[in-house]
Amino acid sequence: MASVRLASVSKKFGETVVVDDVTLEIADREFLVLVGPSGCGKSTTLRMIAGLETTSGGDIFIGDRRVNDLGPKDRDIAMVFQNYALYPHMNVYDNMAFGLKMRKVPKAEIDQRVKEAADILGLEPYLKRKPKEMSGGQRQRAALGRAIVRHPAVFLMDEPLSNLDAKLRAQTRTEIVKLHQRVATTMIYVTHDQIEAMTMGHRIVVMKDGIVQQVAPPQQVYDRPANQFVAGFIGSPTMSFLSCRLEAENGALYARGRSFSVRIPDEHRATLESANASTAAGTVTAPTVTLGVRPEDLLLYAGEAGSIPAVVDVVEPLGSEQVLYFTCDEERLTARAPSDAAIHVGETITLGINPSRMHLFDAATGLAYF
Repeated sequence: MASVRLASVSKKFGETVVVDDVTLEIADREFLVLVGPSGCGKSTTLRMIAGLETTSGGDIFIGDRRVNDLGPKDRDIAMVFQNYALYPHMNVYDNMAFGLKMRKVPKAEIDQRVKEAADILGLEPYLKRKPKEMSGGQRQRAALGRAIVRHPAVFLMDEPLSNLDAKLRAQTRTEIVKLHQRVATTMIYVTHDQIEAMTMGHRIVVMKDGIVQQVAPPQQVYDRPANQFVAGFIGSPTMSFLSCRLEAENGALYARGRSFSVRIPDEHRATLESANASTAAGTVTAPTVTLGVRPEDLLLYAGEAGSIPAVVDVVEPLGSEQVLYFTCDEERLTARAPSDAAIHVGETITLGINPSRMHLFDAATGLAYF
C-alpha cells in the first residue's frame, strides 16, 4: 500500500498545456476520483502517474519514492483501461496469470492469486472462457482481476465503465466500491461521469482545462462548489443559473433580474461585503452576480414566498418524479416535482428558492461567494 503525491506536475504537448501545475496528496488506501469533461487533462494526469506519459514539470511520488524516472513496471502500479485490453486468444485464467508469468512468479503462487481474485470478483465460472464468450461486464471484471493478482501498491483506472450499458455500469460501479473495501488499496479513478464520481470516491478532483478546480469529499463539492463551473458540472440535473444585480433596500440585500427579486439571507451579507460585492450606504459597488439553485431547491407554487415567474417549457416524467424545465428572463431553470403533480407545458408558475440552499457567484471570475 502507498500514498501518491503530485507536486506542481504539468504536461505540455508542444506549446499546448494540457495539465497545469497540479498538486495533489492522495492518502494510503484512499479512493480518489478525477472527474471533468473531455480534454480536461484527467487521463493525462493518470498516465503520468502510471509512467505512460513523461512529465513536463514537477514531481510524482509513490510512497517515499520519486518515480519520474521509473518505467511503468517499476512503479508498483496496476492499470485498468477503458477497452479491457484482454488477450483474445487466452482464456480468463491465462489473461489474469500472464503478467505474473512474465515476472517468473512460481506456478503455485500464480494459481493461488488468480483463484483469490476470481473469488473476489465472482469469476470462478468463467476462468476457462475467452473474452469473446463473455459479456462486457464480465470482461471488465476479468481486466480488474488481472490488476488484482499483481498485489500493486496503487490501482489506476481510466474510465473502465464507459463501454458498458447503464445497468452494467451501475452494477460494476458497486463491485468496484466493494473491491476497494476488500483489498484496501489506494485507487485513482478517472471518469467524465459525475454520478460515478459522487458515488465512488472518498474525495473527488474536478478538473477543467488542465487545472484543478476543487478537491473535496463528494457531498462538500455538491453543497459548497468552489466556482460556477464546478456547480454546473456536478449534479444531475444540473444547477440553474440566473444573471442578477445586487441592490440594497431598507437594510436588506437583493439579487434582482428583469422579472424577479430574491432576498439574500442576512447571514451571507457580511461575506459579500468583505468581498466588496455588496453595497455601501445603498450604493452598488459590484452589481453583477450569478444566482445558482439546484433543482431540488426550487419551490413550486411558492405563493407569497415566490418571486420568480417562469414558463414551463418541458415536462419529463421519470416515474418516481418529474423534471421540469422553465424559462425565466431568457434563461433556463430546472426543478423537480412529484410524479403526480399536474403541471403543463406553457403554464406560468411562480417559483421560490430555499434561502438556505441558494448559491451566489462572481459574474466575472465565477468564484463562489457562498
